[in-house]
Amino acid sequence: MRLPDIQISTLIENRFWSPTVVPFGGGGTPNQPAGQKIRDIIEGVDVLVHKGSLDQEVRSIITDSRRVIPGSLFFARKGLRTDGRLFVEEAIDRGAAGIVTEDAPGMHSGVVFIQVKSVPRALAAIAGNFYQWPDRKLHTVGISGTNGKTTVSWLARELLAAEHGKAGLVGTIHYDLGGRTVPSYKTTPESVDTYSLFRQMINADCKSAVMEVSSHGIDQCRVEGMSFDIAVFLNLTQDHLDYHEDMDEYYEVKRRLFDGGIGSTPKRSIINIDDPYGRRLVADLGEDAACITFGVAGDADYRAEDVEFSRTGVTFRLVTPKGEYKIKANLAGRFNLSNMLAALAIAAESGCNVKKVASILKKFPGVPGRLERVDDGQPYEVFVDYAHTDDALRSTLEVLREITPGKVHLVFGCGGDRDRGKRPLMMHVGQTFADFCWVTADNPRSESLDQIFDDMQKGVSKPERVEFVEDRRRAISLALDAVGPDDTVLIAGKGHEPFMEFGDTIVPFDDRLVARELIRVKQLRPGA
Repeated sequence: MRLPDIQISTLIENRFWSPTVVPFGGGGTPNQPAGQKIRDIIEGVDVLVHKGSLDQEVRSIITDSRRVIPGSLFFARKGLRTDGRLFVEEAIDRGAAGIVTEDAPGMHSGVVFIQVKSVPRALAAIAGNFYQWPDRKLHTVGISGTNGKTTVSWLARELLAAEHGKAGLVGTIHYDLGGRTVPSYKTTPESVDTYSLFRQMINADCKSAVMEVSSHGIDQCRVEGMSFDIAVFLNLTQDHLDYHEDMDEYYEVKRRLFDGGIGSTPKRSIINIDDPYGRRLVADLGEDAACITFGVAGDADYRAEDVEFSRTGVTFRLVTPKGEYKIKANLAGRFNLSNMLAALAIAAESGCNVKKVASILKKFPGVPGRLERVDDGQPYEVFVDYAHTDDALRSTLEVLREITPGKVHLVFGCGGDRDRGKRPLMMHVGQTFADFCWVTADNPRSESLDQIFDDMQKGVSKPERVEFVEDRRRAISLALDAVGPDDTVLIAGKGHEPFMEFGDTIVPFDDRLVARELIRVKQLRPGA
């Protein structure tokens, strides 16, 4: 039976799940404080004009008019897909107690209007006041970089929890609140949602919170004013240039997390100096900044020496300002070595006993959709990975080349409505490091596959070793047909994602499930 399609806008705009909208009657809920007066929660906000009584009580903070309940404070802001200012009337009809907008107050009676210079900045400050700044009651770690954020955040959460007790997680795959997990709808959620998540972590007795911080999240003020004990810079490679003007602008946005550009400065910055942008960041922050460095570079504060890679993992000597440690880990590849160095530096700078927590790396199972093995008894290897930039794809393929005695077969594509400049770069990487490439659909969204394929064609150097296949399931099937017993198939681009985006709809599609199903079908023999 075919599953029904779901509107992608429904998923993106978070209609199915809300961490903040919970009706209550005066006493609050475990994740939401009791009603507060507007005058109290606008403290520190640059209010230009207000109309109505600031003694009005607010019971929830809302950015989507469809989620307004009586007593809500509605933030009418312009988004990437729609303009919240068009839905002020709907919010009022639903019982909003107040409206925050960049426009002049309207003529409505009985509703408080607050005009501010910037709605996103006002939202961050008001949400912090409303939830009583839970970030200041947790040991908070913000992790930023083009690649590796998810793996580092999962590792860091495990290491911190082993030493200090429960640790929460906000990231790409899900939000771990200490007592339960909920689906992720954005890598870096809206500020009001993040504060709600942090409050729930505190209620679940979490001591730490690890958070992935995207460039979009920084630029759209989702972490504005948020307190970070540690901010981590992993790397910067080409991505999101459909959003950022160029790499310099992309870097400048990332830098705000470290130099006070978000309205707060982290107590410590942990920076990868194997990455040229990491070196640049250390220089830009200056000698007075509390910078800790990591990498394989000889001048890194936390560095790996005597490194030995194997098919199943890596061993190395960790050199730190606090001593040296022999590390054995269950994660393979040079990029995972960098990820582990970042996580170990976070743990050490958070006061953990490195020798104690490092033992976790021996049995760490990995992160869903990050070089995840699909094993159903077949005589060849199949991996699913989230790699969707040329740098991430190169790193993953280099690992597989080292551990594969035969050929490496690659199934991948490029997302629609995203940075077109990286498409030929990814194609070039595929042709360089894989023996054969099946190029296929990867969340084309509103863009035609013909356009995406045309852009990728510019990176083709060996046309005899690439085939363009529109249907992703068909492409995976063809790769599995071509594989030999000593070969490896990498299905890249979507990782943990259980859906595909076409136009403004999504359909269920999980690379791991599809690959396992096809492997089983192809292993069937007549009479078996």
